[in-house]
Amino acid sequence: MPPLDADLDLHFRHRIRFGRGLRDAGLDAALRELRGGGGFRANLLPIVDAGLLDARPDFADTLSSHLAALGDDAPAACAPLILPGGEIAKNDPAILETILERLDRERVCRRSVVLVVGGGAVLDVAGYAAAIFHRGVRLVRMPTTTLAQDDAAMGVKNGVNRLGKKNLLGTFAVPEAVVCDLDLLDSLSDRHWNSGFAEAVKIAVIRDRELFERIERDADAVRSRDRDAAEAVIRRSAELHWRHIVEGGDPFELGTSRPLDFGHWAAHRLESMTEHRLTHGEAVSIGIVVDSTVAVLEGRLDETSRDRIASTLASLGLPTWDDAAHDHHELLAGLEEFREHLGGPSGIALPTSIGASVDDARPDVDVVRHALERCATAS
Repeated sequence: MPPLDADLDLHFRHRIRFGRGLRDAGLDAALRELRGGGGFRANLLPIVDAGLLDARPDFADTLSSHLAALGDDAPAACAPLILPGGEIAKNDPAILETILERLDRERVCRRSVVLVVGGGAVLDVAGYAAAIFHRGVRLVRMPTTTLAQDDAAMGVKNGVNRLGKKNLLGTFAVPEAVVCDLDLLDSLSDRHWNSGFAEAVKIAVIRDRELFERIERDADAVRSRDRDAAEAVIRRSAELHWRHIVEGGDPFELGTSRPLDFGHWAAHRLESMTEHRLTHGEAVSIGIVVDSTVAVLEGRLDETSRDRIASTLASLGLPTWDDAAHDHHELLAGLEEFREHLGGPSGIALPTSIGASVDDARPDVDVVRHALERCATAS
């Protein structure tokens, strides 16, 4: 029998919406598109981050009332499932099991919808559950943090942590819609507000000089929560992350590099080394400085640009070093772990100037160790 070969082209539509308030952000329109059709009315399970409810106790009732008011024009919503936010959501297997049990109890089918409202960790674990239940339930993300709105929710990845490793279990699944209600950011603490802008700096350094210069210029306004300054950065960062997914040619990471993870090999390791005392954004900030220093030592980036990057992060209220990073042996293990995640001769992204980068650098371990020493001294 001759070989049977054919290209299998899959069509996905990756929808991102921004606005103020649930309706203006596009939630109603997104859910109406997912109603069901053909006389069938789909079910909807809302999953809400408990961290949001701590700041806005009435949100669960507000969301339930809003969904009920849509009537037959949208999927039929059941009572929301409340999950703890933060990295515990990805670390505790019982939380994933809770979601799966609730999906089963509500008789969720493949035409049903999971609406997840929360920060990046809750989006990850709920998205993972939706992706593996019945081999895939439709997902709508509503990110509630700066980090989730300017980065995490824009991708097509879901995951949980296992065996002490970040995102060891995960899936690629394109959400039906990402609905960003900017009003939800008002409830963030200053620390978590600032934390999310590390990802905006990250993508600006490797992709968009103009965005970096905007952040550099407006850092004080962003940190003080000036809406116009902050939202311009959030929207542009989100667009750049989204464009990499839809136009970058490798949305499911089949290649040997992950440019959007610039600074992340150190960040992931620092999160686990500090038992998540550092937020993801804070760890990414340190990772950006480390990798920018590596780029200087390799002759890829000039010192002035490296100092501008570090100064901008500091102006945003983000750390550029942590004492945990003095443990070079433990931290450097994260570099190999990061490469292992992709497999093969994978590299890391390093900046060559502000707004440009190489995606497959393979720095020598001694160079990275020297970079860590320089960062410690500079701190």
